Amino acid sequence: MKRPTRKLMSRRNILLAAGTATAAIVAVAACGQMPEEAPEEKAEPAATSQAEAAQPTPSPDLPPNVQFSTFGWKTDFSKHSVPLDEISSGGPGKDGIPSIDFPQFNSVDKAFYADTEPVVVVEVNGEAKAYPIEILIWHEIVNDTLGGVPVTVTFCPLCNTAIAFDRRLDGIVYDFGVSGNLRYSDLIMYDRQTESWWQQITGTAIVGELTGKKLTSIPASIVSFADFQSTYPKGLVLSSETGYMRPYGSNPYPGYDNISRSPFLFFEPVDGRLPAMERVVTVSLNGEDAAYPFNVLAEQKVVEDSVGGEPIVVFHQPGVDSPFSATDIGAAGVFAPTLDGTTLKFKVNDDGTIVDTETQSQWNVLGRAIAGPLEGKQLQSIVNGNHFWFAWAVFKPETRVFGLSE
Repeated sequence: MKRPTRKLMSRRNILLAAGTATAAIVAVAACGQMPEEAPEEKAEPAATSQAEAAQPTPSPDLPPNVQFSTFGWKTDFSKHSVPLDEISSGGPGKDGIPSIDFPQFNSVDKAFYADTEPVVVVEVNGEAKAYPIEILIWHEIVNDTLGGVPVTVTFCPLCNTAIAFDRRLDGIVYDFGVSGNLRYSDLIMYDRQTESWWQQITGTAIVGELTGKKLTSIPASIVSFADFQSTYPKGLVLSSETGYMRPYGSNPYPGYDNISRSPFLFFEPVDGRLPAMERVVTVSLNGEDAAYPFNVLAEQKVVEDSVGGEPIVVFHQPGVDSPFSATDIGAAGVFAPTLDGTTLKFKVNDDGTIVDTETQSQWNVLGRAIAGPLEGKQLQSIVNGNHFWFAWAVFKPETRVFGLSE
Protein backbone atom coordinates (compact mmCIF):
# COMPACT_ATOMS: atom_id res chain seq x y z
CA MET A 1 0.00 0.00 0.00
CA LYS A 2 1.40 3.39 -1.03
CA ARG A 3 0.77 6.58 0.85
CA PRO A 4 -0.87 9.36 -1.21
CA THR A 5 1.30 12.02 -2.73
CA ARG A 6 2.11 14.93 -0.41
CA LYS A 7 -0.48 17.64 0.09
CA LEU A 8 0.54 21.16 -0.88
CA MET A 9 0.12 23.41 2.13
CA SER A 10 0.67 27.06 2.95
CA ARG A 11 2.46 27.91 6.16
CA ARG A 12 -0.40 30.16 7.24
CA ASN A 13 -2.00 29.18 10.53
CA ILE A 14 -0.39 25.72 10.78
CA LEU A 15 -0.06 24.73 14.41
CA LEU A 16 2.61 22.36 15.63
CA ALA A 17 2.40 20.80 19.07
CA ALA A 18 5.37 19.51 21.04
CA GLY A 19 4.25 18.14 24.38
CA THR A 20 2.44 21.08 25.94
CA ALA A 21 4.19 23.61 23.71
CA THR A 22 2.56 24.94 20.57
CA ALA A 23 4.33 26.82 17.81
CA ALA A 24 2.69 28.70 14.98
CA ILE A 25 4.24 28.75 11.55
CA VAL A 26 4.10 32.27 10.16
CA ALA A 27 3.02 32.13 6.54
CA VAL A 28 3.27 34.20 3.44
CA ALA A 29 0.56 36.10 1.70
CA ALA A 30 -0.75 34.91 -1.62
CA CYS A 31 1.78 37.16 -3.35
CA GLY A 32 4.29 34.34 -3.04
CA GLN A 33 6.96 35.91 -0.82
CA MET A 34 8.83 33.08 0.88
CA PRO A 35 8.21 32.55 4.59
CA GLU A 36 10.66 32.31 7.40
CA GLU A 37 11.32 28.84 8.74
CA ALA A 38 9.02 27.51 11.41
CA PRO A 39 9.65 28.62 14.96
CA GLU A 40 11.03 25.61 16.76
CA GLU A 41 9.81 23.81 19.83
CA LYS A 42 12.41 22.70 22.30
CA ALA A 43 14.60 19.91 20.97
CA GLU A 44 15.28 16.72 22.86
CA PRO A 45 18.02 17.49 25.40
CA ALA A 46 20.18 14.59 24.25
CA ALA A 47 20.17 15.91 20.70
CA THR A 48 21.35 19.40 21.54
CA SER A 49 23.27 19.08 24.78
CA GLN A 50 26.60 20.00 23.21
CA ALA A 51 25.16 23.11 21.59
CA GLU A 52 23.34 24.15 24.75
CA ALA A 53 26.51 23.72 26.79
CA ALA A 54 28.44 26.06 24.51
CA GLN A 55 29.04 29.37 26.25
CA PRO A 56 29.06 32.56 24.19
CA THR A 57 32.32 34.43 23.99
CA PRO A 58 32.75 38.15 23.42
CA SER A 59 32.49 38.92 19.74
CA PRO A 60 35.29 40.77 18.01
CA ASP A 61 34.53 44.06 16.37
CA LEU A 62 32.30 43.17 13.46
CA PRO A 63 31.36 45.26 10.44
CA PRO A 64 28.33 47.48 11.17
CA ASN A 65 26.34 45.91 8.33
CA VAL A 66 26.49 42.32 9.63
CA GLN A 67 23.01 40.80 9.30
CA PHE A 68 23.20 37.93 11.78
CA SER A 69 23.31 37.55 15.54
CA THR A 70 26.41 36.39 17.41
CA PHE A 71 24.47 35.82 20.63
CA GLY A 72 24.91 32.33 22.06
CA TRP A 73 27.74 31.37 19.71
CA LYS A 74 31.25 30.38 20.77
CA THR A 75 32.38 30.77 17.15
CA ASP A 76 35.67 32.55 16.55
CA PHE A 77 34.36 35.30 14.28
CA SER A 78 37.84 36.75 13.83
CA LYS A 79 38.55 33.89 11.44
CA HIS A 80 36.59 33.86 8.20
CA SER A 81 37.25 33.26 4.50
CA VAL A 82 34.29 35.27 3.19
CA PRO A 83 33.08 38.79 3.99
CA LEU A 84 30.80 38.53 7.02
CA ASP A 85 28.33 40.93 5.42
CA GLU A 86 27.55 38.22 2.85
CA ILE A 87 25.91 36.20 5.63
CA SER A 88 22.34 36.92 6.69
CA SER A 89 19.81 35.45 9.07
CA GLY A 90 17.29 33.13 7.47
CA GLY A 91 14.79 33.71 10.30
CA PRO A 92 15.28 31.00 12.92
CA GLY A 93 18.20 31.04 15.30
CA LYS A 94 20.77 28.40 16.07
CA ASP A 95 19.09 24.95 16.01
CA GLY A 96 15.76 26.68 15.35
CA ILE A 97 15.52 24.11 12.58
CA PRO A 98 16.53 20.91 14.39
CA SER A 99 18.88 18.44 12.78
CA ILE A 100 18.04 14.76 13.19
CA ASP A 101 20.81 13.36 15.35
CA PHE A 102 19.34 9.99 16.28
CA PRO A 103 17.68 8.85 13.04
CA GLN A 104 15.39 5.85 13.02
CA PHE A 105 14.79 3.74 9.91
CA ASN A 106 12.25 1.36 8.44
CA SER A 107 12.91 -1.46 6.04
CA VAL A 108 11.94 -0.52 2.51
CA ASP A 109 8.94 -2.87 2.54
CA LYS A 110 7.54 -1.13 5.63
CA ALA A 111 7.93 2.41 4.30
CA PHE A 112 4.73 3.55 2.63
CA TYR A 113 5.35 6.27 0.08
CA ALA A 114 3.96 7.06 -3.32
CA ASP A 115 6.12 5.68 -6.12
CA THR A 116 6.96 9.21 -7.26
CA GLU A 117 7.98 10.49 -3.82
CA PRO A 118 11.43 12.16 -3.99
CA VAL A 119 14.07 10.67 -1.72
CA VAL A 120 17.78 11.36 -1.30
CA VAL A 121 19.65 8.09 -1.82
CA VAL A 122 23.10 7.50 -0.35
CA GLU A 123 25.07 4.24 -0.55
CA VAL A 124 28.30 3.61 1.34
CA ASN A 125 30.17 0.30 1.46
CA GLY A 126 27.15 -1.61 0.18
CA GLU A 127 24.64 -0.12 2.64
CA ALA A 128 21.95 2.07 1.07
CA LYS A 129 19.51 4.42 2.75
CA ALA A 130 16.79 6.74 1.50
CA TYR A 131 16.03 10.07 3.17
CA PRO A 132 12.58 11.33 2.09
CA ILE A 133 12.65 15.00 1.22
CA GLU A 134 9.30 15.46 2.93
CA ILE A 135 11.26 14.88 6.17
CA LEU A 136 14.50 16.61 5.19
CA ILE A 137 12.65 19.76 4.18
CA TRP A 138 11.75 20.30 7.86
CA HIS A 139 15.18 19.39 9.33
CA GLU A 140 17.77 20.02 6.59
CA ILE A 141 20.47 17.89 8.26
CA VAL A 142 20.64 14.23 9.32
CA ASN A 143 23.70 13.02 11.24
CA ASP A 144 24.00 9.32 10.55
CA THR A 145 26.37 6.38 10.04
CA LEU A 146 26.26 4.48 6.78
CA GLY A 147 28.37 1.48 5.87
CA GLY A 148 30.48 2.17 8.94
CA VAL A 149 31.14 5.76 7.84
CA PRO A 150 29.85 8.76 9.83
CA VAL A 151 27.89 10.86 7.33
CA THR A 152 25.83 14.02 7.24
CA VAL A 153 22.96 14.14 4.73
CA THR A 154 21.85 17.68 3.98
CA PHE A 155 19.09 19.38 2.02
CA CYS A 156 18.72 23.11 1.46
CA PRO A 157 15.13 23.79 0.36
CA LEU A 158 15.90 27.30 -0.90
CA CYS A 159 18.56 25.96 -3.30
CA ASN A 160 17.08 22.49 -3.95
CA THR A 161 20.49 21.16 -2.96
CA ALA A 162 20.94 17.66 -1.51
CA ILE A 163 24.53 16.82 -0.54
CA ALA A 164 26.02 14.08 1.65
CA PHE A 165 29.35 14.44 3.43
CA ASP A 166 31.77 12.24 5.32
CA ARG A 167 31.76 14.00 8.68
CA ARG A 168 35.23 12.80 9.64
CA LEU A 169 38.00 15.36 9.40
CA ASP A 170 41.58 15.03 10.66
CA GLY A 171 40.64 12.10 12.88
CA ILE A 172 37.62 13.80 14.47
CA VAL A 173 33.96 12.95 13.85
CA TYR A 174 31.91 16.13 13.69
CA ASP A 175 28.19 16.59 14.32
CA PHE A 176 26.37 19.23 12.33
CA GLY A 177 23.42 21.48 13.04
CA VAL A 178 21.52 24.25 11.28
CA SER A 179 22.91 27.70 12.08
CA GLY A 180 19.78 29.55 10.93
CA ASN A 181 21.95 31.68 8.64
CA LEU A 182 22.31 31.80 4.88
CA ARG A 183 24.86 32.93 2.36
CA TYR A 184 23.59 33.47 -1.17
CA SER A 185 20.37 31.77 0.00
CA ASP A 186 22.29 28.57 0.78
CA LEU A 187 22.22 26.75 4.12
CA ILE A 188 25.05 27.48 6.54
CA MET A 189 25.70 24.48 8.76
CA TYR A 190 27.75 24.51 11.94
CA ASP A 191 29.71 21.80 13.70
CA ARG A 192 28.95 21.31 17.37
CA GLN A 193 32.58 20.65 18.32
CA THR A 194 34.05 24.06 17.36
CA GLU A 195 30.91 25.89 16.18
CA SER A 196 32.62 26.79 12.95
CA TRP A 197 30.19 27.68 10.15
CA TRP A 198 30.14 25.65 6.93
CA GLN A 199 28.76 26.46 3.49
CA GLN A 200 26.55 23.54 2.50
CA ILE A 201 26.91 23.86 -1.26
CA THR A 202 30.72 23.72 -1.12
CA GLY A 203 31.28 21.72 2.06
CA THR A 204 33.82 24.32 3.20
CA ALA A 205 34.19 26.00 6.60
CA ILE A 206 33.85 29.76 6.07
CA VAL A 207 33.79 31.14 9.63
CA GLY A 208 35.45 30.01 12.84
CA GLU A 209 38.32 27.84 14.00
CA LEU A 210 38.10 25.41 11.07
CA THR A 211 37.92 28.09 8.36
CA GLY A 212 39.33 26.72 5.10
CA LYS A 213 38.75 23.06 5.95
CA LYS A 214 36.68 21.06 3.48
CA LEU A 215 34.48 18.00 3.97
CA THR A 216 34.60 15.06 1.58
CA SER A 217 31.43 14.76 -0.50
CA ILE A 218 29.68 11.41 -0.95
CA PRO A 219 27.49 10.68 -4.00
CA ALA A 220 23.84 11.45 -3.27
CA SER A 221 20.95 11.37 -5.73
CA ILE A 222 17.37 12.63 -5.61
CA VAL A 223 15.29 9.83 -7.15
CA SER A 224 11.85 8.30 -6.76
CA PHE A 225 10.94 6.02 -3.89
CA ALA A 226 10.02 3.39 -6.49
CA ASP A 227 13.53 3.43 -7.97
CA PHE A 228 15.10 3.14 -4.54
CA GLN A 229 12.76 0.31 -3.60
CA SER A 230 13.46 -1.70 -6.76
CA THR A 231 17.21 -1.07 -6.75
CA TYR A 232 17.76 -1.66 -3.03
CA PRO A 233 15.11 -4.12 -1.80
CA LYS A 234 17.07 -4.47 1.46
CA GLY A 235 17.55 -0.74 1.85
CA LEU A 236 16.44 1.39 4.78
CA VAL A 237 14.22 4.47 4.76
CA LEU A 238 14.40 7.32 7.26
CA SER A 239 11.45 7.14 9.63
CA SER A 240 9.14 10.04 10.32
CA GLU A 241 9.44 9.08 14.01
CA THR A 242 11.99 11.84 14.53
CA GLY A 243 11.02 13.00 18.00
CA TYR A 244 9.59 16.23 16.60
CA MET A 245 6.04 17.20 15.70
CA ARG A 246 6.02 18.20 12.03
CA PRO A 247 3.38 17.92 9.31
CA TYR A 248 5.52 15.60 7.20
CA GLY A 249 3.94 15.17 3.80
CA SER A 250 2.83 18.79 3.63
CA ASN A 251 4.74 21.33 1.61
CA PRO A 252 5.95 24.45 3.44
CA TYR A 253 7.24 26.00 0.17
CA PRO A 254 4.30 25.69 -2.27
CA GLY A 255 5.24 26.71 -5.78
CA TYR A 256 8.75 27.81 -4.86
CA ASP A 257 10.26 26.09 -7.91
CA ASN A 258 8.11 28.00 -10.40
CA ILE A 259 10.53 28.79 -13.22
CA SER A 260 9.41 32.43 -13.36
CA ARG A 261 9.79 33.29 -9.70
CA SER A 262 12.77 34.82 -7.91
CA PRO A 263 14.84 33.04 -5.27
CA PHE A 264 14.32 33.88 -1.62
CA LEU A 265 16.94 35.90 0.32
CA PHE A 266 19.21 36.10 -2.73
CA PHE A 267 20.47 39.56 -3.51
CA GLU A 268 23.15 38.91 -6.13
CA PRO A 269 22.77 39.26 -9.90
CA VAL A 270 21.55 36.02 -11.49
CA ASP A 271 23.74 34.46 -14.18
CA GLY A 272 21.54 35.09 -17.21
CA ARG A 273 22.54 32.00 -19.13
CA LEU A 274 19.64 30.13 -17.51
CA PRO A 275 16.55 31.11 -15.51
CA ALA A 276 17.32 31.45 -11.81
CA MET A 277 15.08 28.52 -10.84
CA GLU A 278 16.15 26.14 -13.61
CA ARG A 279 17.25 22.83 -12.12
CA VAL A 280 20.74 21.75 -13.10
CA VAL A 281 22.89 18.71 -12.46
CA THR A 282 26.44 19.83 -11.76
CA VAL A 283 29.76 18.01 -11.94
CA SER A 284 33.18 19.27 -10.82
CA LEU A 285 36.25 17.29 -11.90
CA ASN A 286 39.90 18.24 -12.17
CA GLY A 287 39.25 21.96 -12.00
CA GLU A 288 36.35 22.05 -14.46
CA ASP A 289 32.71 22.69 -13.53
CA ALA A 290 29.85 21.70 -15.80
CA ALA A 291 26.07 22.07 -15.50
CA TYR A 292 23.39 20.06 -17.29
CA PRO A 293 19.96 21.75 -17.35
CA PHE A 294 17.05 19.49 -16.51
CA ASN A 295 15.11 20.70 -19.54
CA VAL A 296 17.94 19.43 -21.78
CA LEU A 297 18.26 16.18 -19.87
CA ALA A 298 14.50 15.55 -20.01
CA GLU A 299 14.65 15.80 -23.78
CA GLN A 300 17.81 13.78 -24.39
CA LYS A 301 17.55 11.27 -21.48
CA VAL A 302 21.25 10.37 -21.93
CA VAL A 303 24.15 12.81 -22.20
CA GLU A 304 27.69 11.56 -22.77
CA ASP A 305 30.32 14.18 -22.02
CA SER A 306 33.78 14.80 -20.59
CA VAL A 307 34.51 16.95 -17.52
CA GLY A 308 38.06 17.72 -16.51
CA GLY A 309 39.26 15.22 -19.09
CA GLU A 310 37.22 12.35 -17.59
CA PRO A 311 34.31 10.73 -19.45
CA ILE A 312 30.93 10.83 -17.76
CA VAL A 313 27.39 9.84 -18.62
CA VAL A 314 24.29 11.56 -17.27
CA PHE A 315 20.98 9.66 -17.12
CA HIS A 316 17.56 11.27 -16.77
CA GLN A 317 14.28 9.46 -16.19
CA PRO A 318 10.78 10.79 -15.46
CA GLY A 319 8.66 9.75 -12.51
CA VAL A 320 9.80 11.95 -9.60
CA ASP A 321 7.63 14.65 -8.04
CA SER A 322 9.01 18.07 -7.24
CA PRO A 323 9.33 18.64 -3.47
CA PHE A 324 7.54 21.95 -4.03
CA SER A 325 4.67 21.08 -6.38
CA ALA A 326 2.78 18.16 -7.90
CA THR A 327 4.98 18.29 -10.99
CA ASP A 328 6.98 15.44 -12.50
CA ILE A 329 10.52 16.83 -12.68
CA GLY A 330 12.29 13.51 -13.21
CA ALA A 331 15.57 12.40 -11.71
CA ALA A 332 19.18 12.46 -12.86
CA GLY A 333 22.32 10.49 -12.08
CA VAL A 334 25.95 10.90 -13.11
CA PHE A 335 28.29 7.96 -13.64
CA ALA A 336 31.63 6.84 -14.99
CA PRO A 337 30.74 4.89 -18.15
CA THR A 338 33.58 2.37 -17.74
CA LEU A 339 32.61 -1.05 -16.43
CA ASP A 340 35.08 -3.92 -15.98
CA GLY A 341 37.58 -2.17 -18.23
CA THR A 342 35.09 -1.46 -21.03
CA THR A 343 33.78 2.02 -21.77
CA LEU A 344 30.11 1.65 -22.55
CA LYS A 345 28.04 3.79 -24.89
CA PHE A 346 24.39 4.46 -24.15
CA LYS A 347 21.24 5.27 -26.06
CA VAL A 348 17.53 5.69 -25.47
CA ASN A 349 15.11 3.20 -27.00
CA ASP A 350 11.82 4.26 -28.52
CA ASP A 351 10.05 3.23 -25.30
CA GLY A 352 12.24 5.61 -23.28
CA THR A 353 14.43 2.95 -21.66
CA ILE A 354 18.17 3.51 -21.41
CA VAL A 355 20.40 0.75 -22.78
CA ASP A 356 24.08 0.33 -23.52
CA THR A 357 24.86 -0.27 -27.17
CA GLU A 358 27.37 -3.05 -26.44
CA THR A 359 25.03 -5.53 -24.70
CA GLN A 360 21.57 -3.89 -24.92
CA SER A 361 21.30 -4.16 -21.14
CA GLN A 362 18.78 -1.77 -19.59
CA TRP A 363 19.88 0.76 -16.95
CA ASN A 364 18.03 2.84 -14.38
CA VAL A 365 18.70 6.33 -13.05
CA LEU A 366 20.74 4.94 -10.16
CA GLY A 367 23.23 3.42 -12.60
CA ARG A 368 22.10 -0.15 -12.03
CA ALA A 369 21.60 -2.61 -14.91
CA ILE A 370 18.07 -3.93 -14.39
CA ALA A 371 17.73 -6.24 -17.40
CA GLY A 372 19.93 -7.91 -20.00
CA PRO A 373 23.35 -9.57 -19.89
CA LEU A 374 24.71 -7.02 -17.40
CA GLU A 375 21.76 -7.23 -15.00
CA GLY A 376 22.86 -6.43 -11.46
CA LYS A 377 26.00 -4.55 -12.51
CA GLN A 378 26.53 -1.09 -11.08
CA LEU A 379 28.18 1.92 -12.68
CA GLN A 380 30.43 3.99 -10.43
CA SER A 381 28.61 7.08 -9.19
CA ILE A 382 30.29 10.44 -9.64
CA VAL A 383 29.70 13.11 -7.03
CA ASN A 384 27.25 15.59 -8.48
CA GLY A 385 24.80 18.23 -7.36
CA ASN A 386 21.15 18.90 -8.07
CA HIS A 387 20.60 22.63 -7.66
CA PHE A 388 18.61 25.61 -8.74
CA TRP A 389 20.83 27.41 -11.26
CA PHE A 390 21.10 30.67 -9.30
CA ALA A 391 22.58 28.88 -6.30
CA TRP A 392 25.26 26.98 -8.19
CA ALA A 393 26.22 29.81 -10.55
CA VAL A 394 26.96 32.31 -7.78
CA PHE A 395 29.52 29.92 -6.28
CA LYS A 396 30.86 28.58 -9.59
CA PRO A 397 30.53 31.41 -12.14
CA GLU A 398 32.94 29.77 -14.62
CA THR A 399 30.67 26.74 -15.02
CA ARG A 400 30.24 25.43 -18.53
CA VAL A 401 26.57 24.95 -19.34
CA PHE A 402 25.87 21.93 -21.54
CA GLY A 403 23.69 22.73 -24.54
CA LEU A 404 24.61 26.39 -24.76
CA SER A 405 26.78 27.56 -27.62
CA GLU A 406 30.19 28.56 -26.38
